[in-house]
Amino acid sequence: MYLGLDLGTSSLKAVLVDGRQNVLDHASVALSVERPHPGWSEQDPASWLAAVHAAMGELRSRRGKELAAVEGIGLSGQQHGAVLLDSDDRILRPCILWDDTRAAAECGELEAAFPDLRRVSGNIAMPGFTAPKLLWVRRHEPDIFARTARVLLPKAWLRLALTGEAIEEMSDASGTSWLDVGRRDWSEAALAATGLSRRSMPRLVEGSAPAGQLRASFAEDWGLTKRPIFAGGAGDNAAGAIGLGAIRPSEAFVSLGTSGVLFATTDAFRPYPERAVHAFCHALPDLWHQMAVTLSAASSLAWWSGITGMSPGDLVAEIGTPARPSRTIFMPYLAGERTPHNDPAVRGGFLHLAHATDRAAMTQAVLEGVAFSLRDGFDAIAASGTVLAQVDAIGGGSRSRSWLAILANVLGLPLNRLADGEQGGAFGAARLARLAVTGEDPAALCTPPRRFETIVPDPALSEAYGERLAAFRRAYPLLAG
Repeated sequence: MYLGLDLGTSSLKAVLVDGRQNVLDHASVALSVERPHPGWSEQDPASWLAAVHAAMGELRSRRGKELAAVEGIGLSGQQHGAVLLDSDDRILRPCILWDDTRAAAECGELEAAFPDLRRVSGNIAMPGFTAPKLLWVRRHEPDIFARTARVLLPKAWLRLALTGEAIEEMSDASGTSWLDVGRRDWSEAALAATGLSRRSMPRLVEGSAPAGQLRASFAEDWGLTKRPIFAGGAGDNAAGAIGLGAIRPSEAFVSLGTSGVLFATTDAFRPYPERAVHAFCHALPDLWHQMAVTLSAASSLAWWSGITGMSPGDLVAEIGTPARPSRTIFMPYLAGERTPHNDPAVRGGFLHLAHATDRAAMTQAVLEGVAFSLRDGFDAIAASGTVLAQVDAIGGGSRSRSWLAILANVLGLPLNRLADGEQGGAFGAARLARLAVTGEDPAALCTPPRRFETIVPDPALSEAYGERLAAFRRAYPLLAG
């Protein structure tokens, strides 16, 4: 038996997986986010540990016998957060989360202090990444910075609480701006640019490697017969890729979740920071990945649902499968944008409204606007030299065939619908746990879910969407200004 723990922003998820890779049970515990000032986003790390105990209590009440046989535990979860600890590993302040934008000014300062940052880390310095947050703390909370002995990412802090060891893996470390992503090691120069050193960082391992052992007291509390081994684990998207079996070069998926992600596995470090493509280590040795991120995907539809008072499902049902692009254009920049603009300040809007514009036209525009933003990311990845032939679709938005048909036509790529594509990062973490325990071949274990339909783009519609894409791109400078 293997356990996957996924530390998300809004919830902690746990899945119990047997030796045949069947998910026997799962539990989810809600988490809250504090926003004390505009643009700030924080959580109390202690709430993460409490959520783990609550989830384990649920699993034990329903699957006590199976839970007792757990041999390995994998961690996945939210990236980029900064947990600051003193010399006794006491928490100094709430964790600054991935969607916190307070450190925008510090990004430029970091790149000026370390001109090689983009080459070494493979990425533009972004407010959501960890390193700029430490510069903000150094400036605005100098007493806390002076007491900071260790900086951990969220799941690394959870590992410390559960095992007593400070260990991080490569995919999550890639999102700090402190990792030399090509060498898969901490960059002393990047750390020095933020007033830190290697002593402040956890030990690094690969995501499939052993990385600590559960404390005996927790094993007893959860009714386990032994102390399971932890795997290094993975950041949320890399863990999702492990769950989907995207572990070979050019295997890719698109996630229509709260944010939208286009993820492509690569066999080498392939940075392209000029277009805000993320270049990170994968969760397995000798693999990397690229990501293009749009910050408001399904959350754009959720916003429109709140405006109209209709459920997302009813809104999408109202438009059916569009036979032509909407004349209305929606810019999905409700929370800024990453790829390719790296613009946290830009905001969204509707364009080309007329007396004849109705709710259905605006709903269609919302779905198309997200697709256009993902096409921007697709083109940025393609410009780096990565060639994609097809893409698997996951996330809540992937349940809508209409949205996937729009996206296939906008991307000009076949999109695969998956029978079991909603397992998420927790399932990938459980797979990594098994690899850490057994040492078996990842290719044999990390197989993809069954594809039950492939949506092929329509050439005429793809051409029509190409014209609307050009109008979409012409509108961005107006909003950015």
